[in-house]
Amino acid sequence: MDLRDLYQDIIVDHNRSPRNFRLIDPADYEAQGYNPLCGDKLGVYLNLRDGHIDDLAFQGSGCAISVASASLMTEAVKGLSESETRKLYEQVHDMLTGADTDVDPMDLGKLAALAGVREYPSRVKCASLCWHTLIAALDKQSDAVTTE
Repeated sequence: MDLRDLYQDIIVDHNRSPRNFRLIDPADYEAQGYNPLCGDKLGVYLNLRDGHIDDLAFQGSGCAISVASASLMTEAVKGLSESETRKLYEQVHDMLTGADTDVDPMDLGKLAALAGVREYPSRVKCASLCWHTLIAALDKQSDAVTTE
């Protein structure tokens, strides 16, 4: 099995069985996101304890890439501090957009499965929606995030 097949299997698995697909009620932080190009809609919910993300979940609907990205994100971010989360957001965003060639996808664990998305520019917004929504939640942004 080559790396692309492995990455595709990870995306398919996280789409079929998304991790942390639920509502946290009450949540310390939450935000809504919308990708009008693909129709993806999701909410991100999180609780902080002692400066770290204690719980993180999402709900909504979207394409396979959007759901898989949100599922992978929730697994990767749990336990991180707010500053570590923002740093990881930057690394993933740079990986998705190809903006920074210094980001080695292999350093990102399972999130590296999203690296192939940058070959399909119209799908980058699908993969990045949950990440933008997470940052909006941390910033306590009241307006819905949109990828437009």
